Amino acid sequence: MLVLTRKENESIMIGNDIEVKVLDLKDNQVKIGIVAPRSVAVHRREVYLAIQAENAQAASAAHVEDLSNLIPR
Repeated sequence: MLVLTRKENESIMIGNDIEVKVLDLKDNQVKIGIVAPRSVAVHRREVYLAIQAENAQAASAAHVEDLSNLIPR
């Protein structure tokens, strides 16, 4: 893990296309802004994990067996 220290209004670059900027610091919270191409999905971690779980459930073996009836033999 790379750990960087940034102050308000400073940013870091990830590759050539993604900028993460510290917008505000208050109490025990940091507000960040992310500038990325539309082709790059940006989610909070808990949302990302929920999407991954839903995708795994959709691809489960039970669903694949349901689809096997659609394939001609």
